[in-house]
Amino acid sequence: MAGLSIWHVLIFAIVVILLFGTSKLKNIGKDVGGAVKDFKKSVRDDEEQKLLEHEATAQEIRTESKAQQNG
Repeated sequence: MAGLSIWHVLIFAIVVILLFGTSKLKNIGKDVGGAVKDFKKSVRDDEEQKLLEHEATAQEIRTESKAQQNG
């Protein structure tokens, strides 16, 4: 782990907890989690919108193709 032992990580974690406190870290975790959740939702919504647009375009092409064959 890039030259870090478990003791380095543990000491770092203790210092961070002492500096920020558990309540502030908990709030930061909630904020970051909410941001990630919103980002994933917006990406999923964009993908669904593109899929719907693609399906609509494909349907229009099929309709035009049938009209040309019948016409």
